[in-house]
Amino acid sequence: MSSGMPLLAIVALPFVGSVVAAFLRQDARNGAAFLAGAVALCSATLTVAQYPGVHHGGVLRMSVAWLPTLGIDFSLRMDGFTWLFTMLVTSIGFLVVLYARYYMSPADPVPRFFAFLLAFMGAMLGIVLSGNLIQLVFFWELTSLFSFLLIGYWHHNASARDGARMALTVTAAGGLCLLVGVLLIGHIVGSYGVDEVLASGGRIRGSSLYLPALILVLLGALTKSAQFPFHFWLPHAMAAPTPVSAYLHSATMVKAGVFLLTLLWPVLSGTEAWFYIVVSAGLCTLLLGAYAAIFQQDLKGLLAYSTISHLGLITLLLGLGSPLAAVAAIFHTINHATFKASLFMAAGIIDHESGTRDIRRLSGLFRFMPITATLAMVAAAAMAGVPLLNGFLSKEMFFAEAAAYHVDSLLDHSLPYFAMLASAFSVAYSLRFIHGVFFGPPPTDLPRTPHEPPHWMRFPVELLVLACLLVGVLPAMTIKPFLATAVRAVLGPDTPYYSLAIWHGFNEPLIMSMIALTGGVILYWLLQGYLAKGLDGSPLVRRLKGQRLFEQVLVTLSWKWARSLDRLFGTQRLQPQLRLLVAFAVIAALWPLYRHGLEAGALPGTAFDPAFLLLWIVGGICAIGAAYQAKFHRLAALVLLGGAGLVTCITFVWFSAPDLAITQLLVEIVTTVLILLGLRWLPKRIEVVGEELSMGTRARLRRARDLMLALAAGAGMSLIVYTMLTRPLPDTIARYFVENAYSGGGGRNIVNVILVDFRGFDTFGEIVVLAIVAVTVFSLLRRFRPAPESVEAPEQQQAQDAYDRARPDRAVGDTLADYLTIPGIIMQWLFPVIGTVAVYFFLRGHDLPGGGFAAGVTMSIALILQYMAGGTRWIEARLRIRPILWTGLGLLCAAFTGMGAWVFGYPFLTSYFRYFDLPAIGKVPAATALLFDLGVFTVVVGSTVLILIALAHQSLRVPRSVRAPTTSAEPPMIAKEEV
Repeated sequence: MSSGMPLLAIVALPFVGSVVAAFLRQDARNGAAFLAGAVALCSATLTVAQYPGVHHGGVLRMSVAWLPTLGIDFSLRMDGFTWLFTMLVTSIGFLVVLYARYYMSPADPVPRFFAFLLAFMGAMLGIVLSGNLIQLVFFWELTSLFSFLLIGYWHHNASARDGARMALTVTAAGGLCLLVGVLLIGHIVGSYGVDEVLASGGRIRGSSLYLPALILVLLGALTKSAQFPFHFWLPHAMAAPTPVSAYLHSATMVKAGVFLLTLLWPVLSGTEAWFYIVVSAGLCTLLLGAYAAIFQQDLKGLLAYSTISHLGLITLLLGLGSPLAAVAAIFHTINHATFKASLFMAAGIIDHESGTRDIRRLSGLFRFMPITATLAMVAAAAMAGVPLLNGFLSKEMFFAEAAAYHVDSLLDHSLPYFAMLASAFSVAYSLRFIHGVFFGPPPTDLPRTPHEPPHWMRFPVELLVLACLLVGVLPAMTIKPFLATAVRAVLGPDTPYYSLAIWHGFNEPLIMSMIALTGGVILYWLLQGYLAKGLDGSPLVRRLKGQRLFEQVLVTLSWKWARSLDRLFGTQRLQPQLRLLVAFAVIAALWPLYRHGLEAGALPGTAFDPAFLLLWIVGGICAIGAAYQAKFHRLAALVLLGGAGLVTCITFVWFSAPDLAITQLLVEIVTTVLILLGLRWLPKRIEVVGEELSMGTRARLRRARDLMLALAAGAGMSLIVYTMLTRPLPDTIARYFVENAYSGGGGRNIVNVILVDFRGFDTFGEIVVLAIVAVTVFSLLRRFRPAPESVEAPEQQQAQDAYDRARPDRAVGDTLADYLTIPGIIMQWLFPVIGTVAVYFFLRGHDLPGGGFAAGVTMSIALILQYMAGGTRWIEARLRIRPILWTGLGLLCAAFTGMGAWVFGYPFLTSYFRYFDLPAIGKVPAATALLFDLGVFTVVVGSTVLILIALAHQSLRVPRSVRAPTTSAEPPMIAKEEV
């Protein structure tokens, strides 16, 4: 295996496992858990194997060409710091999977849970190992998306939906800011590569764009790590299953922000702007989170606010800008991951075995679950910074840096006091967790009698608590070499001396620690009376709820402002909106003419052709007729519109554009049929005051206005065409395509070579959009049907008989017998003929007019004819068309064709071609672009048939007498087997 392949495997394995888990049966609980655990363990093992390569300051890299002209490649990079983070993500991920196997209920769709969890793990690994900042932002947004799915996993719960929506809104908005900040950094450096950016600290800090880039990057990092004032989303994410909370709070998601701050610390820190912004945000978060945690009544709520506080501590340390503070930040990141994961799992065990997480109902659990209680108490003590535990060591380093001099300001001088106050708060809420849950009288009126969990459910907690103990007692023998590797990767030659010894003498940090521990105990004792009242939060916390601000912003944006804009520009009719668009386009086109004038071109015109003029007169009449008939008869307007499209098709042929002509003709056929099926979905015409009389003044003015806009738009397009055709064009990219279509793409059809080779990535994006549109149309229409038309009593039986003959659920034999009419037989006979034409278009597309898109539309026409002859159920029964499967396979075929180029070291979608000599046939061209075109063909067929099924079923008129009673609130749906 090459040096880069393990990095690719570490990132790719979770995504592959996620896809496999998604296809498992929903009751395959053990299989899904085994799959997820195996994937996490394999990734962790591969990560361990890479340690020798990064131990002495080495960097492992892997790069695949992606967009080389833009300086963007798919690259992975692992140094000592990213290795450490990768170990946290994979190892804790494995423990979370093991824990989730016993935590999740068999009634839950567990494979879906593990599919989301593995995808989330892969996205986090993508952030950590990205060697390109643009790629990092891509995975950054993926973590927001998959965390949304995990937080909202129990989507029947309103709090889960609200928490997921809030998390996605805040973190995705921060991700957009991060993207802009990364673009500014790339502009400053001239590259988006992480190595190049880390080597350009002086250039970045000295640039005039440093401050906006810094603010935008910090917005991305602070929103992700729930820093003040964006901290409010994290407590609401507690509606997720506890394994998700344990993973999200310890090694992923919220740690992504501090990871990014640490990664970019060498190039962004060291300025006053960095100090004041980062330290202020971290200090406010540290104090507010610790204070709020004391008054929480929910165990997970207490731990969530403590996570906010500890993330604020890490952020504050990074904001100080000193190398020793960065060392302390990295060390505390590791320690926090271990004790916070174990605490969340312990809280989940308590909830799982007792039925509640409410501290007001829990007490005296030590006598019921002594092992779990002991483990939770040790982890809570590590969180409080008790000596001989890992949290104590990093807290001592924090106190030392808080007391050191950094910037001559009030903020810097007050840091030691704020640090002791926050640490006292930490001791207080840790004591509340221990004393309020495990000591006191036995609990009463619990949903379940508490008891110890299964051993393997408790095993991850035991392992993590053991790590807290070993690091706290034997830091030099356990964590020191790994921490040194990570610190050296971040600080490089500026790495200062630091000691992980347990005892440093009776010094200032020890005194601060003793004061904090004593103060925390006293504070908890003083608050006993208030906490006994069982109030949910303190008065200050209730007043400072960021959720209120978030909701007010959403209401302002999505309700007040949106409604104001809707009242100003919106309308229930489509025509006014189109007028605004066309009018704006006309004004934008006239502006350069007003500024620079218009001059006639120098090239001579071609000879006048009366036949072409006559052709366009016919097209113009069709277009005007369609506009006129739209008010009276939509079917007639559609027929006339098809006439105008046919004239356009002939025009393409006239000007030697056969590819466009074929595509235009085929699309005209398909869209005409689909629009015919969708006519019933169009809203009724809204009569406007003044239109009752067709010759009324207001009606005439409106039509005159529309006519003037149409003439202006048409004249403008004609003017643009005239300008282009009467002026000598400079050397454009078209010459490159003409000269390289055959030598570079292996085809003589330049249009097709452009679509599947030179601009294949654009085509791939277009078929993805087509697939999304098809699925969206189907998803929308399958839940609604047009209102049934009233059927008079004498016509009931006739309508019933007609429906019985046309209903799509008839047996195949009966359906064929019902449709054995001459047109039906002809349409069925046409299927192999049109299918052959589709294959012909597909195979000739690389050298002659045709291609995957034209072939796909042609095949769709054949299927539409079969629908007209026998209905969609006949297509399903006889032709075995599964449109969603076809669409998915087409996308995979196109994507894997593009990724195949990576195997040979070429950019995505680089094609390969050659000629093969076949006996009795001769030379046959073969190009990988043909496989990509096959994907295009399959997506077009699948998407068209999916829309056809949606429209056809919804357009079926069913008399009221044969409809089921509409007493249910749930709208009718298309059966799964119909798709």
